[in-house]
Amino acid sequence: MPGANPREPMEELLRTNDAVLLSYVEALLKDAGIASHIFDQNMSIIEGSIGILPRRLLVHSEDAGEARDLLSEAGFAAELVAPRRPRR
Repeated sequence: MPGANPREPMEELLRTNDAVLLSYVEALLKDAGIASHIFDQNMSIIEGSIGILPRRLLVHSEDAGEARDLLSEAGFAAELVAPRRPRR
């Protein structure tokens, strides 16, 4: 399965407080066979469950281009985080 190695580099696609958006995007990626991971989900313990800290959705770097294209075609281009430039 692509992206099965947890040590592979990952790329952030989305950063949001909207749990519905996260769930929908996660389902779109899953249907396309792209593994995604949500980070900072447990930060609600620190923030007191008021939802001010955004959650981040990441995919493995090798899947990032395909995932960005899929989400752009689905109308979420404005929600995407700009890709990071590679370090030199």
